[in-house]
Amino acid sequence: MKKLILIVLFTILGTIQVLAQSRENLEAINELWNKFYLAFEQLDYTLMAEIHSEELVRISGGSRISDYKSYIDNYKLMFQNAKDNHISNKIELRFFERINNDSVASERGVYKLTRVSQDKEQSYYGQFHVLFRKEAGRWKILMDYDSSEGGAIGEDDFNKAYHIDDLEAFSGG
Repeated sequence: MKKLILIVLFTILGTIQVLAQSRENLEAINELWNKFYLAFEQLDYTLMAEIHSEELVRISGGSRISDYKSYIDNYKLMFQNAKDNHISNKIELRFFERINNDSVASERGVYKLTRVSQDKEQSYYGQFHVLFRKEAGRWKILMDYDSSEGGAIGEDDFNKAYHIDDLEAFSGG
């Protein structure tokens, strides 16, 4: 009986430790996501460079694959083009899966990218899957995949997923 009680106690304590660790990791990963948001709002490719691993694998739209240098160079051009044409960007993420441990994390969800020019506002939606790795004690994006699934992803999918600050949905409390 004592052995059973100890096993149950250690299981409960281990679960509490994992849940707390998961929430701590989610909070740290959210700091990275805040820089991601800021990069789009400020059209600052250097923030994108800072949050991505130099070993990045980027899969865009299920049809193109690129490495870190190509990805960052693309954002440098894209953000400069947006500045030149007075286009603002806002990106928002919602999640349906957030899994992590002390060294790696996987997050899946739906993004909403809104572009505003002088005469129109347009939103684009897609699903994403991002893998993170801790490098020198800091979370970095190692793999980034997104796809609109042939235009099938939309506002309803976005609204059904969990808000970035809804940590309880993924950490247990």
